[in-house]
Amino acid sequence: MKKKLSYTEAIERLEEIVNLIESNELEIDELTNKIKEANDLIQLCTEKLTKVDQEVEKILLERKSIGE
Repeated sequence: MKKKLSYTEAIERLEEIVNLIESNELEIDELTNKIKEANDLIQLCTEKLTKVDQEVEKILLERKSIGE
């Protein structure tokens, strides 16, 4: 991947790849490339979700400590 994608862009690209794979029209070499790209996109999405989860957890802890 050349540019950093947003979470939404990555999910949309994953959906495109899934549709391509399900169409059974890809050559074996292209299939391998698409699977590698999908793996990279999944990793990107996982990292973004983990970061958001950590940020939300931090905010909740801060609010809890203020309320005590």
